[in-house]
Amino acid sequence: MIKLSKTSKLDGILSWSLQALDTCPGSRADDGGLVPACQGCYATTGNYRFANVKKPREFNREDWQRDNWVQDMIYSLNNSRYFRWFDSGDMYSLDLAWKIYKVMLHTQHVKHWLPTRMYKFAKFKTVIDHMQDLPNVVVRFSSDSVTGEVIEGLNTSTIFSDTVPDGAFECKAYQHEGKCNGCRACYDKNVSVIAYKAHGVKMAKVIKIVAMQ
Repeated sequence: MIKLSKTSKLDGILSWSLQALDTCPGSRADDGGLVPACQGCYATTGNYRFANVKKPREFNREDWQRDNWVQDMIYSLNNSRYFRWFDSGDMYSLDLAWKIYKVMLHTQHVKHWLPTRMYKFAKFKTVIDHMQDLPNVVVRFSSDSVTGEVIEGLNTSTIFSDTVPDGAFECKAYQHEGKCNGCRACYDKNVSVIAYKAHGVKMAKVIKIVAMQ
């Protein structure tokens, strides 16, 4: 059974997710600590802490390994036009990444958005390149920064606290109670950089610490 999530922020768009941090190898810096962006991870606060929210994400970590998972995912997206991978978690396994690619390949009617930090690992380059070659897929490389540092990549994202990075598209969800409000920029290959405004008490503390360093 495929377990998808539906969040109000995404205007009802479905997503498939895993438990945050546990499945995020790219969240770790060279010293083993969390990178700044992940220190303030929204998916470790609020409703994400509740057992009923964690349960399907924990289920998904085992479920994707089924032989029929790709076929079942394709069927589940039959009536979708937009889909987000990982509103929490990441494609921590290369086998999972290739399965996701197959789902993307066989659901050309769906615009897929996949934010990730797995670009940091060389063994994921080939599968990410295959995903990016698909016209219906945007793989956004997530910056570790909370101060608007922009990284290289076809499509990327960053977090800013005060000033929107030059040339970046500013996500306006913070002006609409945290909701996309019909915006689909994250799914648009023509939008190179998305800049998300830092929010929340936890992130404010991270930014303060970074500023002091």
